[in-house]
Amino acid sequence: MNAKRYLVSLCLLTLWVQPAAFAEEKSGLLDDPLLAQPVQLQDGATLPDTSRINCATAVDFTQPLALTDAVDTALCNNPQIRATWAEIKVQSGVVGEARAAYLPTITGSVSRLKDTTTYSSGSQQPASTSIGNQYYGSLNWRLFDFGGRAANREAANQMLLAAIAGHDAALQKTMASVIQAYFEAMTSQAVMEARMQIAQLAQQTLSVAKRREEKGATTQDDTLQAATALAKAQLNAMHSRGDFEKNLALLKQVMGINLEMSVNLPAQPDNVIPSDIHDLNQWLKQAQICHPAIMQARAKWQADKDKIIQVRSDGLPTLDMTAHISRNGFPNQGLSTINQTDKDVGLTVSIPLFDGFSRHYKILEARAQAEQSEAQLEDTTTQILTDVVKAWADAKTALGVLTVSQQLLDAAQASVNSSRRRYDKDVADILEVLNAQSALADAQQQRIQAIAEWQSARLSLLANTGILSQLPAGTE
Repeated sequence: MNAKRYLVSLCLLTLWVQPAAFAEEKSGLLDDPLLAQPVQLQDGATLPDTSRINCATAVDFTQPLALTDAVDTALCNNPQIRATWAEIKVQSGVVGEARAAYLPTITGSVSRLKDTTTYSSGSQQPASTSIGNQYYGSLNWRLFDFGGRAANREAANQMLLAAIAGHDAALQKTMASVIQAYFEAMTSQAVMEARMQIAQLAQQTLSVAKRREEKGATTQDDTLQAATALAKAQLNAMHSRGDFEKNLALLKQVMGINLEMSVNLPAQPDNVIPSDIHDLNQWLKQAQICHPAIMQARAKWQADKDKIIQVRSDGLPTLDMTAHISRNGFPNQGLSTINQTDKDVGLTVSIPLFDGFSRHYKILEARAQAEQSEAQLEDTTTQILTDVVKAWADAKTALGVLTVSQQLLDAAQASVNSSRRRYDKDVADILEVLNAQSALADAQQQRIQAIAEWQSARLSLLANTGILSQLPAGTE
C-alpha cells in the first residue's frame, strides 16, 4: 500500500507540473512556472522607454491627424512588429526549456493487467489466469555535466535579449518610417498651400494689370505677362496637389489603414524651435550603447560563444541520479507470480568514449559560427556609426539652413509688398512685380523645405543613434 500511495502521489505531482496538458492557456495559473517570460510578455508591448503602445483607443480621423495617433496606428498594424513579438515568445520558451534541464524528470504508470497462461494439449498443466494492478514510478536527475546546461541556459538568455532588441529595432524602424511619411505629407501639403497662395497673388496682379490697361496707364504687354505668370502659378499648384495626394497615400500605407479613408493633416508650423545638436562623440557613444541592432548583434555573438561551451560539454562525462519503484512487475512485462515491490536508487556516470570525431567537428562549427557573429557585430556597429556621422552632419547643415531660410522669406515678403505698392503708384513696371512674386515663391519653397529637412535630419539622427523610443520633442 505504501508503494501505491507513492505512485499516486507521483501522478498527482505530474498533473501539477504539466499545466500545458491539463490547464487552459488563458488561466495563467502555471503558464510560466520557471519564470522564463520577460516583463514585456507579462505587461504588454511597450516602447524602449517603457511608454505604452496605445491600440485600444480608436483614432478620430475626422480631426487633424496628430503625430502620436499616426505612430500608434502604425505600430498596432505593422506585421513585422507582430512577428518580432512572437519571436520573444519563442525565445522565452527556449529559456524555459534550458531552466527545466536543472530539474528532475518524474514519470509514473498504473496498469490493469490480465495475464493468461495456456499449455499445449499434451501438457498436464491447467491453464491459469491472473488479474492484477501494476505500478511503476521513476525519477531521473542530472547532477553534473561540466557546464553544458549552464552554457545552454546562458545562450538561451542571450537569444531572448536578442529577440527583445529585434522587437525594439522593429518598433524604431516603423516609427521612423511613419514619422518620415507624416512629415513628407505635411511638407507637401504646405508646398501646395504656398503655391495656391502664389496663384492667388498672381490672380490679384492680373486683375490690377487689367484695370491699369483699361485706364490706359499701361500696355497690353503687362496684362499678357501677368496672365502668363498666373498660368504658371496654377500649373505649379496642380503639380503640388498631386505630390500631396501621393505622399498622403504613402502615409496611409505606412499606417496600415484603408487608402480610401479620409485623413486630415495639421498645417506645418511656421516657426520651429531648433534643438541643440550635441558633440558628435556623444551621439556615437549613445549609438554603441542604445542602438537595438547593435544590442541584438552583441547578444547573438554572446549566445554563439556559449554554444561552444555547450557543444564541448556534450562530449564530457555526466553524473545522473536515478530512482525506480515498481509493484507486481515492470512496464511492458507480465504480472509477477507473487506480489512484490522493487526499489532501486543509484548514480550513473556516463563517459563518451568515441563518436567518430563528430564532436570535434561540431566544436569547430560552433567556433566558426561565433567568429561569424563577431564579424557581423563589427559590421553592424561600423555601418550604424557611419550613419550617425552622416545624420549628424545633415542635422548641423539643416540647422544653419533653417535660420537663413527665415531671413530669406522675410526679405522676399517685404520685396513683394514694396513692388506692389510701387506698381500701384505707377513707379514700378510689371516685371518688377512678377520677379518679386517669383522670388517670394522660391523663398516660401526654401523655407518649407528647410523645416522639412530639419525635422527629417533630426529624426534620422535619433533613429540612427537608437534612441527614437518616443516622439522627439517639438514634432507636434
